[in-house]
Amino acid sequence: MANKFIIRWITVCIVLVVASIKPIEADSDRFNACFESCNEKCKNDDYGNAYCEVKCDFDCGAKEVTAKFNIAI
Repeated sequence: MANKFIIRWITVCIVLVVASIKPIEADSDRFNACFESCNEKCKNDDYGNAYCEVKCDFDCGAKEVTAKFNIAI
């Protein structure tokens, strides 16, 4: 009986924590500008569309997170 109570209590705590976490909002203008310039430059270097999209999404996303949290890499 005590084990069921503890499991339910832990589950409720986890649900409350997950529900209270707010996602980081993207600065879409800065991200879009970065993505467009990166994608154009990548395609001019004769890489494929899929590669450029993944590369630029990762690079610009990392730049946005570091700018959001003022992280120096």
